[in-house]
Amino acid sequence: MIAFDLFHLIFGASMIELITDPTPGKISYFREILEAEGIRTFVRNENMSGTEGMIPIFHPGLCIVKHSDLGRAKQLIAQSQPSDVSDTAAEIICLACSEKNPGNFASCWNCGAELPD
Repeated sequence: MIAFDLFHLIFGASMIELITDPTPGKISYFREILEAEGIRTFVRNENMSGTEGMIPIFHPGLCIVKHSDLGRAKQLIAQSQPSDVSDTAAEIICLACSEKNPGNFASCWNCGAELPD
């Protein structure tokens, strides 16, 4: 609560939560996208992600600082979501090293070789 109050005093604004997720990587991914576009962000519960027996209320939450950025932030997040989850279900076997790769990969995660279509 102290962190939120301090943030509120410094920036003089209330945060608007966009998404929550138990995986910090996803939150960081979207945060980088928004900040690259000049949208100021704050991650609520950033240090709670390792808590044993995660409770959804404590999942990290990506927030924006300015209400005027809400529409653009939602648009950027929507554009950054995978368009077709089924693409990741099909596996592709690398011809160079025989490693299995998700169907949406263009190159092998193991050896870097280009994957067949």
